[in-house]
Order: sequence, then structure tokens, then C-alpha cells
Amino acid sequence: MGDTETIPVPAWPDYFADPFVWEWGGDYFAIGTGPREAAGAMAGEPCVFPLLRSRDLQHWEAAGAALERPDPALGGNFWAPEVAPAHGRFWLYYSVGFGDQLHQIRVAVADHPLGPYRDARETALVAPLDPPFAIDPHPFYDAAEEAWLLFYARDRLDGPRPGTALMVDRLVAMDRVAGEPREVLRARHDWQRFQRHRPRYGGIWDWHTLEGPCVRRHEGRLFCFYSGGRWENASYGVDVVEADTALGPYHETGEASRARVLHTVPGRLIGPGHNAIVTGPDGRDWIAYHAWDAGMTARRMFLEPLLWTPAGPRCAHEAE
Repeated sequence: MGDTETIPVPAWPDYFADPFVWEWGGDYFAIGTGPREAAGAMAGEPCVFPLLRSRDLQHWEAAGAALERPDPALGGNFWAPEVAPAHGRFWLYYSVGFGDQLHQIRVAVADHPLGPYRDARETALVAPLDPPFAIDPHPFYDAAEEAWLLFYARDRLDGPRPGTALMVDRLVAMDRVAGEPREVLRARHDWQRFQRHRPRYGGIWDWHTLEGPCVRRHEGRLFCFYSGGRWENASYGVDVVEADTALGPYHETGEASRARVLHTVPGRLIGPGHNAIVTGPDGRDWIAYHAWDAGMTARRMFLEPLLWTPAGPRCAHEAE
């Protein structure tokens, strides 16, 4: 691990989890999960998901809230929004539900990156099936295939490590999936364990979690970044798998006895995860992610260079 003195300070002082950052028209925008969205305390709130704006990725200002709240019957927990500019409009993908169950993925649309976003369809984009939990949508445009895909996370009860797995489906339109989901990755390491003996879906499970997919093409290869472990504690971190094509299959390179792109630095960086990648004004790739403060009271947004090393992509402070 690199010099902990190089760990950046939060890019925004307030609670801002699951950050997604994108560039449009020379400006940078960030959208994330706010404290009320995370806690399910959105009753009476007309808009959802805090927005930030910047000219340089370093200095940010609040820019309102993005989404006009849909039907309250869908639930009060709104998580992990991401925005995809396409066809002259802006498409906001997010999940909504009740606590850690009954989550569905939806899509909203706007004519401006700051919104207001309104749901683009009456029904879920990815419905809560069995088990009824789908979260963390990540729209990805694969220029090589000239196609949009939707990566996301979904609970799976089969296999040796039941828990939350990564999936991908084609977007046949920005508001419609093909309905042919493929599995991207299942948990395969102990560091990805969320909880032993977790009560869920009427059973007790040794539960593992992979979530927060983020895909980037680099030098002809596809890299799927993901977060694993338990978001509520120091076990959380970011790792990566590789593929030749966006639909996979995805493979792990090297030994992953712990999260390699990002992991906890005790006392400095706790439970870093749920990343996004954006090209900065300097032409370099930057990684945005959240991490807990020392008192575990809030998840805040961090930004630092992403380095493409011979061992694979690493955050700047990990690669030194």
C-alpha cells in the first residue's frame, strides 16, 4: 500500500454516497445518495438525489436535487443514481424500495443534466423478481459495439456463496432492457462476505455481496470495477475483473485476497467503495468513490487519479 499521507481529503464536505460523476459541455456534474435517501426518510420531499457542479473536478457547488419523486408506494429508500447522456437527453437510472428488500431499478429522463428528471415509464426497468432485490444500475455505452448495456446488482440464492451478484443486460432503448440478463460475477473470496448467518428470505445465509458495477474500456479491454463486502464497515472495498467484450465472460487476474483498487486505510479511509470513473480536465482518468469519516457518521465523496499499472488499475494512493 502507498503512503497514507497521499490519501485525498473529501471533495465535498457533506454526506454524498454512491457518487457518480460525468462531464457535459465543459462542466462536471455529480449525483449521489444523500442521507435522507439512504435512510428512507423521503416522506414529504418533492425531489430526490443531491446534485453538485464543478468546472475542474476540485471545486464543487450544490446544484439542487435531480429527480421529481415518483409514487411514494414504491418506497422511501433511493440509492445509487447514474446519468447517461444519449439521443439529446439525459437518462437517470436508480433503485428504489424499502430498506434492504423489495428494490427495483427505474429510469427517468430530462432535457438538462441538472433535471428535473421524471420517470420515463410507469413500470420498473428491472423489476423486483425472486428474490425481489435489484440495485446499483450502471449504463455503459460500448463504442466498439455501438451499443448501450445496463450493469446492475441482484440477489442470487444459488451457488456456493449466495448473496448479491453482478448482472448485465442489453438496453434495446434507453428505457427498455432486452430481458436477457447475463451473470457478470459472483462472490468467490472471503473478503466479499457481507455477514455470516444473515437472516434473509426466510433462511439463514453466509451472505456475500458484490455491487456498484462500473465499466471502463482501456487499451481494448473491458474492466468491470465493483464493490464488495459490507458497506457499513471497514471490510468494504473495490476490485476489478476483465473481459474482451462487454457481455463477458469476465475474469479475475492476479490474487484477490483483498480489494485491490481501494480498501480501508485504518483511521484514514474507512470502507471506500461504489466508484465512478471520469476523464478530468488534465486528460487523466479520475476515480470518484465514497468513504466513511473516522466516526462512521457519514459517507463522503473522494476524487483521485486512477492509474493503469502493470498489475491493473489502482487508485493513486494504492499504486505508490
